[in-house]
Amino acid sequence: MDTRPMRADARRNYERLITTARTAFMEHGTGASLDDIAKRAGVGSGTLYRHFPTRDALLHAVLRERIDGLLAHARELLAETGPPDAEAALGRWLRTYLTGAATPRGTSTVIIEAMSAEWADTGLGAAAAAICDALGRLLDRAQRAGAIRAEIDPGDLLRLTNAIGVASERTADPGAYADRMLALLFAGLRTG
Repeated sequence: MDTRPMRADARRNYERLITTARTAFMEHGTGASLDDIAKRAGVGSGTLYRHFPTRDALLHAVLRERIDGLLAHARELLAETGPPDAEAALGRWLRTYLTGAATPRGTSTVIIEAMSAEWADTGLGAAAAAICDALGRLLDRAQRAGAIRAEIDPGDLLRLTNAIGVASERTADPGAYADRMLALLFAGLRTG
């Protein structure tokens, strides 16, 4: 892999592509036209594909900051809250996750797909694995505290949460719908 720093013009193109893609994905969802993104960024399609050989590589670059923030939030919750608050911490993290997955439209679907084995060697596959790992640590603590049923698997919980995200996209008030569905989900997750 080439580790040389990018030339200044290449760096500008790279940043412009990410900024333009972020806008396009917000306007049209994760299925936005890559050729349109290149055109709006003022570069050719070849430049876009040189920097981002696949749609998934571009999506990962656009979502990277949000994913990093989500992982940092999990670390903060694990450090700041104790076992008595383990269920609440898990719930707060899942709400934060769903808020981030709500935009751009299609993010929840992309993460579900990225959880499959054929995506393991991609940036989005690695991101999905890191998200699942962070969720697993929060879930494990809530399970050890006796708040959440022991048989719940972090991968299944992440898929269920993303399913709520997909369904939320199709409602008039996605945030309220996601909160309602998370409450129902937690009713099924709790022990007793």
